[in-house]
Amino acid sequence: MKKSRYTDSQILNILKKAENGVPVVELCREHGMSNASFYKWRAKYGGMDASLMARMKELERENRQLKKMYAEERLKAEIVKEALEKKW
Repeated sequence: MKKSRYTDSQILNILKKAENGVPVVELCREHGMSNASFYKWRAKYGGMDASLMARMKELERENRQLKKMYAEERLKAEIVKEALEKKW
C-alpha cells in the first residue's frame, strides 16, 4: 500500500484550514497536492479529531490482518477438501 507523504496531523490541519474559509485551490497550491487528494481526505476524515483518526487507522490495519488470516484459512480448507475427495 502506498504511504502518504502527509502525516495525520498535517491532513487534519489542512482540513481545518479549509473549514475556516481558506480556498481549496490556495491550500492545494501551498501544500503541493491535488484537488482530488483534498476532497478524498475530506470525504474520509471530515469531522474527525486526531484520536478518532488514529483509531480508524488501527481498525483498518486490524481489518487487513483479519482478511489475510481468513484468506489463508480458506485456502487450507480448500486443500483439505480436495485431498479428501480424491480416491485412495
